[in-house]
Amino acid sequence: MPRRLSRRHFLGTSAAATAWWVGMSDRSFAQSKSPNEKLNLAIVGVAGKGGDNVNNLVSENMVALCDVDRNNLGNAAKRFPDAAKFEDYREMFDKMSGKIDAVVVSTADHTHAPPSALAMTLGKHVYCEKPLAHTVREARVLAGLAKKHKVATQMGTQIHAVDNYRRVVEVIQSGAIGPVREVFNWCNKGWSDGRFGAPKPAPAHLNWDVWLGPAKQREFCENIHPANWRRFWEYGSGTFGDMACHVMDLPFWALNLRYPTSAACEGPELHPDGAPAWTKCDFDFPARGDMPAVKFHWSDGGAHHDLVKNTKDPSGKSLSEWGLGALFVGDRGMLVADYGRYVLLPQDKFVDFKAPEKSIPASIGHWREWVQACKTGSPTTCNFDYSGALTETVLLGIVAFRAGEKLDWDSAALKARNSSKADAFVTKDYRKGFEVSGL
Repeated sequence: MPRRLSRRHFLGTSAAATAWWVGMSDRSFAQSKSPNEKLNLAIVGVAGKGGDNVNNLVSENMVALCDVDRNNLGNAAKRFPDAAKFEDYREMFDKMSGKIDAVVVSTADHTHAPPSALAMTLGKHVYCEKPLAHTVREARVLAGLAKKHKVATQMGTQIHAVDNYRRVVEVIQSGAIGPVREVFNWCNKGWSDGRFGAPKPAPAHLNWDVWLGPAKQREFCENIHPANWRRFWEYGSGTFGDMACHVMDLPFWALNLRYPTSAACEGPELHPDGAPAWTKCDFDFPARGDMPAVKFHWSDGGAHHDLVKNTKDPSGKSLSEWGLGALFVGDRGMLVADYGRYVLLPQDKFVDFKAPEKSIPASIGHWREWVQACKTGSPTTCNFDYSGALTETVLLGIVAFRAGEKLDWDSAALKARNSSKADAFVTKDYRKGFEVSGL
């Protein structure tokens, strides 16, 4: 067990654990509402995860409801009968912009960026589900718009607000396992094998054209909507896109990561329509201050890296049986964590371990952070600057898989120096009328 670090040394070497709180805030936000005044919210996507977000924001005024499914829209309207109803977010903004303070976007991945970008250009605060965007370029644009328009933003990585993640960040940055040079992230969940079926008329209650949004025109297919869109490149990005923002969030925070310098990803043979059953991805991150360069890994669908499969938890189970997790590999030991727990390994080396003093304050709540930020300019822990870089990394791994090449990545230019194939996946074409503002 390494010697205990002094409080002065801990605070000096773990600046990211405390400075993040200031960094998540822009004090120049327009403070147009008192903390006790309710926000006027517009909800884009009112069912599923959108419904969960609404349930956590019922303290505010729901002034506009937008959903492409009239059944979902009707059910939401029963709860909020005074809210205006829309099927198309563009019409909503045209008619309601002056009555909206903030917008919640909980749609399919391919339609995260268009309404979020439009809202910010109109000066509206935005909460958007993960992944923040559908392409690397979209993620960068959304982060830039948030900064330009000085709006309060939050990506829906709700687990970021729980205490376990905070304690892991403190332990890692205290130096308990030494400098961290490698991290493994994994998830056993599976979204794969999207295949377009026989076209048929869209259900009468579904505005299929607006659901497609920026994607190319295609006839309705039951294989896509409502439950399977994550399986398709055109609308989602498989398990990688679904889960990596949650799992990789922890090491991103603990290690003060930003943009990788390379990405390589393997999996089953690439299909033009559907996401793969598994992926294994490797990134390189440069040194940050006194933190060394990091080898960073992701895997899903059960095809995990050897260290994940071969490392046992205290019960004797392989870490791959945890379902998901992050394994930090330091010079003096390892730390493995999931959403609600962490363990230092090997256990016998850390028998006398004492956790560092708490330095990261408890969250007031994931959604409450955003509401308060909208009103006062206080910080959010997953604003679009932080979550934009996280999302870029996740989506870059998918670019590497689809390009079929290891990418030498120029983050400033958003371009692979060595792969012209990657260009087609860093951004995408948009159907007229559904472009992304600022792109």
